[in-house]
Amino acid sequence: MHLNEEQVLRTDIQTRAEAFPNIGPANHEICFTNVVSNIKAGDKPARLDLSAGLLYAGFCQPAAVNAVYDSLANSWLGDSKPRRGGNQSPNQSLTTQSLTTKDTAFTREFWRALWQLLDSSGHTDAGSLTARIAALGGVLDPRFQAIAEAQSHNNPGAAKPHTRTPPAMINLAQLASAPEHSLAAQLHSMLTENGYDAEVLDRQTLGLHALPAGLRYLNTRILQMHDVWHLAAGYRTTSLHEIAISAFQLAQFGHNYSAMFLAVVLTVASTSRPEGLPILLQIISEAWRHGRSCPSFMAIDWEQEWHKPIDEIRAEQGIVAFNSALPADLLETLAQANEG
Repeated sequence: MHLNEEQVLRTDIQTRAEAFPNIGPANHEICFTNVVSNIKAGDKPARLDLSAGLLYAGFCQPAAVNAVYDSLANSWLGDSKPRRGGNQSPNQSLTTQSLTTKDTAFTREFWRALWQLLDSSGHTDAGSLTARIAALGGVLDPRFQAIAEAQSHNNPGAAKPHTRTPPAMINLAQLASAPEHSLAAQLHSMLTENGYDAEVLDRQTLGLHALPAGLRYLNTRILQMHDVWHLAAGYRTTSLHEIAISAFQLAQFGHNYSAMFLAVVLTVASTSRPEGLPILLQIISEAWRHGRSCPSFMAIDWEQEWHKPIDEIRAEQGIVAFNSALPADLLETLAQANEG
């Protein structure tokens, strides 16, 4: 793709994303259902609407996440679900919806940082990409954080995070002394054999201490429990399942970073790698549905479960392991085939 073509696509996405708040909350679900249906029908502009809606939910209005992702999953997986928000033409663009009220707004700094991130995404390792996506939070509308904090208080899966104290660091020595087939032992093996850090990223470096109480607890606990949830929920550490577990976490407790990460990943696919879009929509839809059906992982005291085998924990907590129609290592397999 020539640079000028990519610039046109980005300008189009930006225009559509900035118009998305104008459709009003009651129309989020029906609008996004139509977007996904149009993508399945091969409509190219619908890919840009997809990116626009996810960027809006991820970086502008957390309250839109459930409606947007519920309709994405229901439409992509082929479920029949009543539409809310009145009648609307399936071909109607996000940019032509009826005007109602606006929420937070995208900033110029955000768009500049996003496109710079996308320009370098193919040459950035996973850890650096995570940090750069998280850094986009620093160039958002100043009202965003307060909205995200309030949303965390009201999300049942978040388990009232503003009332809870951020936990201490995971003790690797304690994990090492756990029974052989326990959750703790499997976590210790995962961390040591792969050279993973116990909390993915350093909570102090990310500045989590400066966040409001709810977001501080949620983000700290997510960093700490990310690999635990890989094991307990049945997500492998492949590229495709890292995308999937982001959708799972978003469905569970409205994790802002997960919404941001998925929006960036799907924007890359919509603009540069459209052939991969069906794979991403399938895995994200499946994992979102999985997250919505599982009990709240945030409400479980995982440190009290260390000594138990994972199968026992699943049985006691009512957790069903993730099961996808796609092989977990699909992206690695495709990459090897392309190299060959």
